[in-house]
Amino acid sequence: MSKFMTAVLAAAMTMIVYAPTSEAATLIHAGRVIDGVSRESLRERTIVIDQGRITSIESGFRKPSPSDTLIDLRKSTVMPGLMDMHVHLTSQQSRSSELDRFKKDAPDVAIDSVMFAERTLMAGFTTVRDLGDSFRASIALRNAINAGKVPGPRVFAAGKSIATTGGHADPTNGWAAYLNGNDVGPLQGVVNGPEEAAQAVRQRYKDGSDLIKITATGGVLSIAKNGLNPQFTEEEIRAVVITARDYGFKVAAHAHGAEGMKRAVRAGVDTIEHGTFMDDETMALMRERGTWYVPTITAGRWVYERSKEEGFFPSVVRPKAAMVGPQIQGTFARAYKAGVKILFGTDTGVSAHGDNAREFARMVEAGMPAMEAIQSATSVTAKFLDIDDRLGSVSVGKIADLIAVPGDPLVDITAMQRVHFVMKEGVVYRQP
Repeated sequence: MSKFMTAVLAAAMTMIVYAPTSEAATLIHAGRVIDGVSRESLRERTIVIDQGRITSIESGFRKPSPSDTLIDLRKSTVMPGLMDMHVHLTSQQSRSSELDRFKKDAPDVAIDSVMFAERTLMAGFTTVRDLGDSFRASIALRNAINAGKVPGPRVFAAGKSIATTGGHADPTNGWAAYLNGNDVGPLQGVVNGPEEAAQAVRQRYKDGSDLIKITATGGVLSIAKNGLNPQFTEEEIRAVVITARDYGFKVAAHAHGAEGMKRAVRAGVDTIEHGTFMDDETMALMRERGTWYVPTITAGRWVYERSKEEGFFPSVVRPKAAMVGPQIQGTFARAYKAGVKILFGTDTGVSAHGDNAREFARMVEAGMPAMEAIQSATSVTAKFLDIDDRLGSVSVGKIADLIAVPGDPLVDITAMQRVHFVMKEGVVYRQP
């Protein structure tokens, strides 16, 4: 064969990447399609899937051939697999959570995470960011899902969150002295000073993390009094960010108080998580720097409701939950009106896994149109994660991560809580 013919054949092979490679295909008859990018939904479409990819989207309902698989969703709305930018797949808050830190070993946490990952997938969330774990369990879970060993969403894992001594993610908060609660450092994600901050980032790289999570302020559920105070200096956060960039990491910053948020934004973090007491100055700074906001309204509402139950939280946690919870939805409403960029995120693992979609109703209640809320969990999140070339929309050539809900979520946003069809990478995990 001549060099010319070899080149022609090679070029031709590169042009059929998304062409069907088998006679049989999967056809979805969708009554309505929210593609993740358009302002309006599309009516009566046939989505054709082959080899785990969307190969065509056709008007009307194509008649299947005898070898095709037909999925009838004519009474449903089909959309891209959802993405939650703040979950904790290795735990779930309960009355026993404080003691669980001492009673559960790594195998217990890992097995729990498999159960929680499946619940998340069945709720229609095919991609998540896990923002903090124990025992590197989220990293092992990610690897097991990628290898096809267990069902679950695509996971971007932060591994162990980085805190300062006594900070929100210091794993030894509340320990008695004889348990060596002071014997922690960058290896365990506890730092003091820019040098240790950089070291902790490098340790997360060694652990196999996909991104970095810091706790820039106090938090609600940690066994510590203050839920709002800044817990990193700006120099420490900047050391985290600079080092993270060297390793290709984005940086997420848990933050409830305004001063800690401002330090984090000025230092260059990519996302502010929760943002409960965000003020106008912080919002303006976030717009200027292009910092994203992940609201987690569901978690805020959940901890507020639990704070009313005697004995559910430790005494040091209960007043923080009562104070922070009612604020988050109002902050979201103000931030949306102010033009702050928003990513969908729930902090599920505080609230129950599988309830992630409750966040949509909270967002719409606070003034975000239903279509924008859905896009914040599809195309917008995919672009943030740098995976929009293959995920985040119902488009020809994209990976077939698809879900469906009954009826029209643009009319009734609570339909997002009733996912009855889930496909990930062309494999059906749930059908009506």
